[in-house]
Amino acid sequence: MNSWRKDLSLLREPGVGLLFAGRTLNTLGMSFAPVALSFGILGLPGGSASLLSIVLAAESIPLVLFLLVGGALADRLPRQRVIMASQVLASVSYTALASLIALGVANAYALCAAAVLSGVGAAMGFPAFTGLIPQIVAPDRLQTGNALLSFGAAVARIAGVVAGGVVTAVIGGAGGLGVSALMYALTAATAVRLHPRYNTGARDVVPGLVSDMKEGWREFVSREWLWVVVAAWSLLNMCFNAAHAVLGPVIAKERLGGAEPWSWVLAAESVGEVIAVFVAMRWRPRHPLLKPLIITMIAMPAPFTMLGLSAPLWAIIVASAPMGLAFMVFDVMWTTTMQREVPPEALSRVSSFDAMGSFMLGPVGLLIAGPLAAHVGAAPATFGCGVLMFLIAGVALFSRDVRTLEWSEATSGPDRTPELVSTPVEVTVSA
Repeated sequence: MNSWRKDLSLLREPGVGLLFAGRTLNTLGMSFAPVALSFGILGLPGGSASLLSIVLAAESIPLVLFLLVGGALADRLPRQRVIMASQVLASVSYTALASLIALGVANAYALCAAAVLSGVGAAMGFPAFTGLIPQIVAPDRLQTGNALLSFGAAVARIAGVVAGGVVTAVIGGAGGLGVSALMYALTAATAVRLHPRYNTGARDVVPGLVSDMKEGWREFVSREWLWVVVAAWSLLNMCFNAAHAVLGPVIAKERLGGAEPWSWVLAAESVGEVIAVFVAMRWRPRHPLLKPLIITMIAMPAPFTMLGLSAPLWAIIVASAPMGLAFMVFDVMWTTTMQREVPPEALSRVSSFDAMGSFMLGPVGLLIAGPLAAHVGAAPATFGCGVLMFLIAGVALFSRDVRTLEWSEATSGPDRTPELVSTPVEVTVSA
């Protein structure tokens, strides 16, 4: 009991509770969006799986394209300010999407233009969040901090997907997207008050953006465990996006009963994530990537193969919880591994290469899902995605570095202990 109290006491440390609140609000906003956007677009006059694929791709493509710029900016500017700007962009994007859907506008160009802003915002926010955590959380408590942040995110996902499904079923997708816009605005407000406590290797003078990105690339490719797992997740996300964001909602609309039943599938996934947080907070595996990846290889494909085999709704819900557990355990171990093994002054750039590589093929999955559903059927396509996920995760385990990696003793780079700072870390930018 005392150990759990010690873990939870971390939220009382300066800045940690505020970071927890911001990350939770951000996730709540994201959680309303999938059900609201998917069924909002499918419910438009002329709405279809193909239109949904195009709009989701319009959000994902700029996310991939701008990640490296977002990572470089987050390593040279105060990360809390980058987060604030990213959340403002996301709020504007979802306000526009809610307005278009409320007005019944099925114009692909208008919907895509609004979606692009969300993608750019996410590209700026993701590496900034990753890099800010070691500046707020003490080095020896990073795994606990990551687990607590994941707990807030998991609870927010449960609340978001359930409430998003109900709101979408009762008043339509525009209402859910409006809630998302509000949550992003509140996240921006929390970011204004965040100030780093630890000076984790920030440089006094930084070169140009291109040089920053080249340096980040060298750090990224120098670690086999890093690029192998990122390459695998790029392919996994391609299959996952197709099955989870497009094919799943299509099957739910045709066979399971629409938005509300699908929201329960997503909620079960989030329940698994909540359980996983307590596992990740206590679990200290000798090889932090090996067992989490094996669990993911088994659990990730299960709900999609069941969808493809026309399993009953209850079976799909039950299978979604272990998938959520696998995702969250792996995410906590992965994030902590990067924060412990990558030099802190390069962390946002390396995390941007991680995110770019992981998300790079995601838009491909979104774009091909609609045509696949039309030509071979949503169920066979979903089953095929599940089989591919199992094979791809298995291939990553052939890497010896992935199987044998152990955390180094240093938590913040070689021979480096972050020093407390009383003011936000600023850097001078040279031309």
